Amino acid sequence: MTVVRAAHEAHGATFREVAGRAVPVEYGRPDRTHRAVRNAAGVTEHAFDVVVATGEDAHEVVAAGVSGGVPTEDGRGAYVVVCDDGRVRADGYVFATDDRLLGLVPAGEGDRVASRWRERAGSRDAAVTLSTGEFGTFGVHGPQATEKVASVLHRASPPEERLRFVRGEMEGGVTVVRDDDLAGEEGYLVVCAAEDADDVFETLLVRGLNAVPFGRETWETLTLEAGTPLFASELAGRTLATLGLARLDGSDAAAAGKPHRRLVGLAPDALPASEAAVYADGSRVGEVTRAAESPMRGDPLAFAVVSEWHGGLAVAADGDRVDAAVVEPPFVDTGERSRRRPEY
Repeated sequence: MTVVRAAHEAHGATFREVAGRAVPVEYGRPDRTHRAVRNAAGVTEHAFDVVVATGEDAHEVVAAGVSGGVPTEDGRGAYVVVCDDGRVRADGYVFATDDRLLGLVPAGEGDRVASRWRERAGSRDAAVTLSTGEFGTFGVHGPQATEKVASVLHRASPPEERLRFVRGEMEGGVTVVRDDDLAGEEGYLVVCAAEDADDVFETLLVRGLNAVPFGRETWETLTLEAGTPLFASELAGRTLATLGLARLDGSDAAAAGKPHRRLVGLAPDALPASEAAVYADGSRVGEVTRAAESPMRGDPLAFAVVSEWHGGLAVAADGDRVDAAVVEPPFVDTGERSRRRPEY
């Protein structure tokens, strides 16, 4: 559950359950909110589970359980993927401090990741704990996100390098991370102790440069426009090769050849539902993973996983099949390139 529910309710949020946790969906007029984030800055509460690893062998234990480099230097982070049998089971960030590694993974995946790391630890000098309830985690996104964070962050400046973090104060101690621009604009994670979360959230909204609150619905349209795959829709259960992310495990995607199934961007003539069928020459070749009306384009957009490559596609929408052009994301020309965008 959100650690600042009363604050979200005060701003008019509605909620839905994600992995057993209530998360804000939207605050009314989502298209207007979306445009406000694209034009300036917005604040959201990210639904992360938090896994902490400590001990002399913590780095080796965590590194053995993920694809992607695990940082060793205080103040650095990395995007990582947890795979079993070649398929994605979780993704997230790992950040290094002088005495521990902090993992941020999607809500509901913390138990899986913590168990995996404990299995890797065995009798080694490493302790792994699931510490979700101890932290609040907020995102600040938009072309003025840097100015927003700088206007309320004391004793530090917002980090410029992606996946670097600094420690400072915002009505309480905070860790501020420059993220990997998932919404296609400047982005930051602000992590604080749970007991400080109400003050930090209000500070991010109304002190210094103003910012609008936004929820999961807007996050999904922002990241779709930017061409960023998300765990629950595009990532879970997929192979790294399908996602164009084979480089994360050290393999050469080009040498491996074209995967049998791949993630593509679509511009359909009508909005399909998630998991709607995708067709080529009358045969089903895949399924939609996420679709939405783009507030910035005024047209429907979608991600789909399809077999091999097909020049002309159609999708199921409202009981009919409509044409769907294959489009290389990003769908919207934003200020930054999402660092998690696959190599299509």
